[in-house]
Amino acid sequence: MPALTLYHTEWCPECAVVRSRLDELEIEYKSVIVPTVRPFRKQVFEVSGQYYVPVLVDGDTVLTETPDILEHLDDLASTPEGQESVAAETTPDHTAREESAVADREPYPSSHP
Repeated sequence: MPALTLYHTEWCPECAVVRSRLDELEIEYKSVIVPTVRPFRKQVFEVSGQYYVPVLVDGDTVLTETPDILEHLDDLASTPEGQESVAAETTPDHTAREESAVADREPYPSSHP
């Protein structure tokens, strides 16, 4: 089971940057796609106290700002412990573990993730 959980939307540019970095660093993660409309992002609020995405959860660490998330991922990949963990957990297809928080997504995203 992946140690990291990423809460995101499919259309969010900042979420795409985080997913790209996770893939680039070959870090396995659980992908949780959340609703487009912020007030419906109950899971995000439960873990972070706010409704914006992306949100990365790594154990007791909850990161809500993209630069902080990217720095955390880089730090994780650069430490010997992180490299061992990443190597042990990496699989070629993280998308098989994606969850959808809602069955019906709104066709038009709001202006901010």
